[in-house]
Amino acid sequence: MSVARLLLGSAALVCALPATARPVDARGDADAPPAAVPAQGRQTTVDADHQEIGANIIVTGSLDRPKEDLLGGTTVLSGEALTRSLRPTLGDTLARQPGVTSSSFGPGASRPILRGLQGDRARVLTEGIGSFDASTTSVDHAVAINPLIADRIEVLRGPAALMFGPSAIGGVVNVIDSRIPRHLPEEPVHVDGIIGYGSAADERTASGSIDVPVAGKVVFHADGSYSKSDDLETGGHILAGPQRRAAAASPDPEIAGLADLRGRLPNSATETWQVAGGAAVVADGGNLGFSVSHYDTNYGVPVRYAIEPGEEAEEVRIDLRQTRLDLRGEVETGGFIDRLRFRGGASDYRHQEIEDSGEVGTTFYSQGMEARVEAQQAVRGGWRGTTGAQMLIRTLNVVGEEKFLPRNETQQYSLFTLQSADFGAVRGELSGRYERSIAVAQPDDDLGNGRLERSFNAFSAAGGASLGLGGSTRLGLSLSHSERAPTAEELFANGPHAGTQAFEIGDLGLKVERSNGVEATLKGGGDGFDFSLAAYHNWYDGFIYEQPTGELEDGLPVYQYEQVDARFYGVEAEASARVAQFGSTAVVVDGVADYTHATIKNGGPVPRIPPLRLLGGIEAQGTLAQGRLEVEHVTKQDRVAINESETGAYTLVNASVTLKPWGRNNPTSLLLSANNLFDVVARRHASYLKDYAPLAGRDLRVTARFAL
Repeated sequence: MSVARLLLGSAALVCALPATARPVDARGDADAPPAAVPAQGRQTTVDADHQEIGANIIVTGSLDRPKEDLLGGTTVLSGEALTRSLRPTLGDTLARQPGVTSSSFGPGASRPILRGLQGDRARVLTEGIGSFDASTTSVDHAVAINPLIADRIEVLRGPAALMFGPSAIGGVVNVIDSRIPRHLPEEPVHVDGIIGYGSAADERTASGSIDVPVAGKVVFHADGSYSKSDDLETGGHILAGPQRRAAAASPDPEIAGLADLRGRLPNSATETWQVAGGAAVVADGGNLGFSVSHYDTNYGVPVRYAIEPGEEAEEVRIDLRQTRLDLRGEVETGGFIDRLRFRGGASDYRHQEIEDSGEVGTTFYSQGMEARVEAQQAVRGGWRGTTGAQMLIRTLNVVGEEKFLPRNETQQYSLFTLQSADFGAVRGELSGRYERSIAVAQPDDDLGNGRLERSFNAFSAAGGASLGLGGSTRLGLSLSHSERAPTAEELFANGPHAGTQAFEIGDLGLKVERSNGVEATLKGGGDGFDFSLAAYHNWYDGFIYEQPTGELEDGLPVYQYEQVDARFYGVEAEASARVAQFGSTAVVVDGVADYTHATIKNGGPVPRIPPLRLLGGIEAQGTLAQGRLEVEHVTKQDRVAINESETGAYTLVNASVTLKPWGRNNPTSLLLSANNLFDVVARRHASYLKDYAPLAGRDLRVTARFAL
């Protein structure tokens, strides 16, 4: 299926729908209550062209609701918190949020991990549809979403996550931007921009966008960004302790010299640019718009050094390009169905893995299309809901030396609904999803397979209720049953995979992966405080994972995809409170804690599960300036799987000052921050490369945001 055909199909579908949105929808809800405490940068702006929904309002899932009304843990990153957390990759941008860590496969490829689940179990979206990349195929593949374009980022779990796929058992990350305008700027030309510098990698970043209203109903939009960084400066030794000792004991002088490698992380430089343009018709009764974007990045994959004689260490760079079309529309209809929404997109994706000789070793080609239609019900007696349909088609073709998959196509067709009811003190929520999934692999002489096909039916449902305990505090309990069809990689893999240093073998006989879960939440806030606590437990029937066989193939250990029973449980907590007030300056303390425990039945711990993490901060929030000091402590992870090494504890200290020369309500700001002040060596346990690629050392950053 050609991408041109996909684009034409999407355009025809969206043009068949009228579309609309409230004048203040994506960037702001005129009726949205402000956040109880603007901790961790939760300030809201009131400038007409920068209206942000309060941090306690969740827009992912169509039904805009206060965060405490949702069953399941939720997180919003926006405003100054987003500016302070902003990094070149989505995973690193979100890494300090509760229940979130990062795959940390070097500075160029870092995907969010939710509650210890990654890849296909944690969906990454842009404005409600997928990223159309190959990031779920391997940890060294970047997510083709640039955080620099984000207005806000939401992490959603619980019943509402089923709106976006049964595979999103860990949750959904939704990046919300303004590429398809939803409102008319008040100025003849509206400009936003950001410029930044980070010392740890000599990182230079710039991005800007422009919106121009025409004829009172049409808005033209354009944006672009560029970032470039050198090799990352770390806090000390590149190799972890066991690898340093093994290298030092080697009789090979070249290997022995690796024990002293420290400072700069070799082959970690990155360069990324992106451009986009679009337009929308915005009327009182609706809107309809599109955008076309091109994303281009070239980044190094940190070297997994060869410590044993005869092993080879590869130094690979990845050249990734993606062109995509996005469409969105909304129309107010009145009656039982209050509004109809459409969201669609299509993409042409290619990335090449370039060896140190300059030759292209392996190339990934992918074309995809996704579309969803939603019918939102009018509120009737406290009952509201959304029902819709979704379609996804993706083709993936791997060509080259490390081809581990035959050419394949995945098709998914879904029906879903989310219903909620408000009975005053008691509020209920129920969601359901049916998905038909078809995976087809074409005959491949290199891998020795004929045509392969599997189809699956997946039924998922979740529901629960919350009880008001006074004020905005609510106690919630939800139950869920999720079914996930195996991916093409899990079914058809049969070859060497350098990203995971494994020879992967799929299993055509895999069944639907099932999960039953329970989650309890306690959320609320008041004058000067807010808090959120979530505890969850999931039981898996047929959890799909890679089991080492003990054999070697092409010099790599062989891993076979298998299904076993498993269970995950954990807690997430965040809270903030105003502890003092000096005139117009408030002093706020806040904290985050999360922990995940995961076990394979009769098989020990699930690999790469992050340990307990605690983060606490104190922030002074004035009209013209804000200052923050925070400490993050990650405990030792010694609960490890077979062939997995332990990870030591570390503590990071960060500080920042934000200057708001035109007041708190103006979007213009200057951020000065110092991260990892004491230059600590830190390694994320969830990373495949943790023993070879530590996190950034001391990093001094300057970030300026402006609006005209």
